Amino acid sequence: MKRPVKENEQSSRGISRRALILGSAQLGVAGVLGWRMQSMQIEQADQFRLLAEENRINVRLLPPARGLIFDLNGIPLAANEQNYRVVMVREDAGDVDAVLARLQTIVDIDPADIARAKEDMRKLSSFVSVTITDRLRWEDVAKINVNAPALPGVSAEVGLSRHYPYGADVGHVIGYVGPVSDYDLSKIEDQDPLLQIPKFQIGKTGVENKLEHTLRGSAGTKRIEVNALGRVMRELDRQEGLAGKDIQLTLDERLQSYAQARMDGESSGAVVIDLETGDLRAIASAPSFDPNLFVRGISVKDWTDLNENKYRPLAAKAVQGAYPPGSTFKMVTALAALEAGAISPEETVYCRGYTEVGGTRFHCWKSGGHGNVNFHDSLKFSCDCYYYEVSQRVGIDKIAEMARKMGIGLKHDLPLSAVSSGLAPDKQWKTEVRGEAWRIGDTVNASIGQGYVLASPLQLAIMTARIATGKMVTPRLIKSIDGVEEPSGIGESLGINENMLRRCRQSMDAVVNDRRGTGARAKILTAGYEMAGKTGTSQVRRITADERARGVTRNEDLPWERRDHALFVCFAPINNPKFAVAVVVEHGGGGSTAASPIARDIMLQALYDGPPPLEAYPSADRGRIEEQQKRIAERITKIRPAQDRV
Repeated sequence: MKRPVKENEQSSRGISRRALILGSAQLGVAGVLGWRMQSMQIEQADQFRLLAEENRINVRLLPPARGLIFDLNGIPLAANEQNYRVVMVREDAGDVDAVLARLQTIVDIDPADIARAKEDMRKLSSFVSVTITDRLRWEDVAKINVNAPALPGVSAEVGLSRHYPYGADVGHVIGYVGPVSDYDLSKIEDQDPLLQIPKFQIGKTGVENKLEHTLRGSAGTKRIEVNALGRVMRELDRQEGLAGKDIQLTLDERLQSYAQARMDGESSGAVVIDLETGDLRAIASAPSFDPNLFVRGISVKDWTDLNENKYRPLAAKAVQGAYPPGSTFKMVTALAALEAGAISPEETVYCRGYTEVGGTRFHCWKSGGHGNVNFHDSLKFSCDCYYYEVSQRVGIDKIAEMARKMGIGLKHDLPLSAVSSGLAPDKQWKTEVRGEAWRIGDTVNASIGQGYVLASPLQLAIMTARIATGKMVTPRLIKSIDGVEEPSGIGESLGINENMLRRCRQSMDAVVNDRRGTGARAKILTAGYEMAGKTGTSQVRRITADERARGVTRNEDLPWERRDHALFVCFAPINNPKFAVAVVVEHGGGGSTAASPIARDIMLQALYDGPPPLEAYPSADRGRIEEQQKRIAERITKIRPAQDRV
């Protein structure tokens, strides 16, 4: 007979089974955890160590020093200057408003900078440093350091900032830098990591923009230790970047500054080319602008002043401007006709004051006419009717071909913003662009540099340089990059009959040095320095038959915007040409009165490598020239103290 199982024994056996099951489950979980820990700590240790290191160590880019830009003589035109700035870390400052108020009692800070800094602090993490203001004097930095205990979270730092010592004198050529924008990034194919640095500055215009990659350099790096919140704990190591390359231009700063000063008060452009090398010694446009205004961000007032100025100071007229070249184009028409055999140098054309073509009268600038004129006299007196006739004989296609050979209608490869290609029109161009057939009247207009023909001062200087040398002179602006010389701008022969070129030079000589020449007031008296040139006046309005009948209105009696453009091109010395100069004065009235004196003065400055003696000028001009030289010297001297600090 079996002994009955007691109730408490049955309960004890049930608990033992549950404990065994639970214990087994716990051992299983512990085993899995142990296996997983072994896998992570031993088998996957390297992987997790790398992940932990990446979370703990950050790599940050260090902007390199931007390359410098120098003139022909080693004078810095774009420099890097130390920039002292004051920054604040919000979490260290405590009461931000109170600290900023104390800071303003120590150094003078624009309230707008304070407001901007507060806005930045609201947007950014509390441990991120925010720039309060920059471009502080060393004295202000010293004050901040002395008062550091009263300015928690505030510190002074030093960096580099772009500076243009010669300001407006080189504004159009050098250009300026500014913070990279989303628009800039959308145009840049090479996404350099440097461009992601907040407020990193890149070239916006001019040489700064066109040679950005050369000047920028490459980034350095620093490794910093950060905590879980991203706060910097310490700097572990640093590798400096590679500075940008230095660039030497062909510009002569002294000549450039003189040209800018000489054109003060005008809306004009001037170019000087060295005929031995093709080097551009001056590229001046007036009025100009100070590129330093753009480095930190231009004010609304300054921007408005520049944009609303009717003389357009932001336009680089010397290379961007495209003007009807007027009578300065007559050498092109003449050479095309002489080369084609359409006319001989001695053959004459009768000028009665106008030429009838297809029932339309095309007038000469001299209403009574010049009588019989040959090639030589046509340039000396600038007779329009001569060119009306010879252009019909040679045709527009030959004229356009000669224009392009002389550098007009071509875009020259220079590291400058918006270089104009001008226009040397022909029959094909009008058909393709205008959808119209070329007319004989178009040829007649083009023969004297009117109608569709357009040229920049740069192109007119190149044209003059090629006539003076008989060679394919190509303009050069970059002399060297990091000491490595760039190719010279002197090319092969133009392939034009030298006898025809010589006759053209002799006629340009007569324009200036014959007392009846249209450019006689630009004469240089110094023996061996004599200059040859050509005046030009291009109309910007149509003169009606009624106006001609009652008398053409004088330029000085017209509103400025309706006056003719004034042009002058020249080279000197005649027997051994060294420089070519082209000047365009917008709405200047006449080439002989407005442009030729400016070109003559710039030419003398280039020939003498400084102020020329008064004896180089006609006696009647010396009093005016002496006063003018004093004014220009005073103007240039005023900017020297700021430059000397660089």
